[in-house]
Amino acid sequence: MNHLYPIKTKVSKHQREQVLNQRASVIWFTGLSGSGKSTLAVQLEAQLHALGFKTYLLDGDNIRTGLNKDLTFTDEGRVENIRRIGEVSKLMTDAGIIVLSAFISPFNADRDQVRDIVGVENYIEIFVDAPLEVCEQRDVKGLYKKARAGEVKNFTGIDSPYETPVHPDLTVPTGEWSVEESIGKLMAFILPRVKLR
Repeated sequence: MNHLYPIKTKVSKHQREQVLNQRASVIWFTGLSGSGKSTLAVQLEAQLHALGFKTYLLDGDNIRTGLNKDLTFTDEGRVENIRRIGEVSKLMTDAGIIVLSAFISPFNADRDQVRDIVGVENYIEIFVDAPLEVCEQRDVKGLYKKARAGEVKNFTGIDSPYETPVHPDLTVPTGEWSVEESIGKLMAFILPRVKLR
C-alpha cells in the first residue's frame, strides 16, 4: 500500500469539537442479543440530542443490512464486521460527532481493535450485562428460539462464545436495573465525558 497518500485536512478534530461544543466519542455498547444494547443506545441518543449534542447511532441490524451485508456470521465475518464499524466510527469522531455503537461484538480482541482504531481517549465501553436466561426470556426477535432449534448457526451465547469485557468503562446490569435507572446511570457517567465546558 505504498502508493496511498491520505490527504491531510486543514480542519482538525479539535477545531470541529470546538464548533460543535462537545467531545467526540465512541460509546460502545456490548452484550448478548437481548441484553438491551439497542434500547439503551436509542434512549441515550435521544437524551443527548435533546441537550443539543450531535450524535449518530450505529446498530448491528442496520449495519448488517447495508455496509456489511456481504459478511457472514462466522468468526472471520464477525471480526471484519467490527473492524469496519470501528473505521466508520473513527471517521465520525474525526468529524466531531458522538457515536453510539450497539453491537454484540463478542470478542475482546475486536473491541480492543476498535479502541485502537478510534483512540483510547475517544472510546467508552459499556458492558450491557444481562444473564443468558434473561436474554432468552426477552427474545424479542425470536433468535434464541431459532438458535436452540438449530435454525440459526453461530449464535452468540448458544453455539458461539461471548467474551465478557475485561475492563469496561461502565457495566449496566439490565437484568437488575430498569431502562429508566440504566439511562439515569448512563447519563450521569457519559455527560462529563462528552461536555467541553
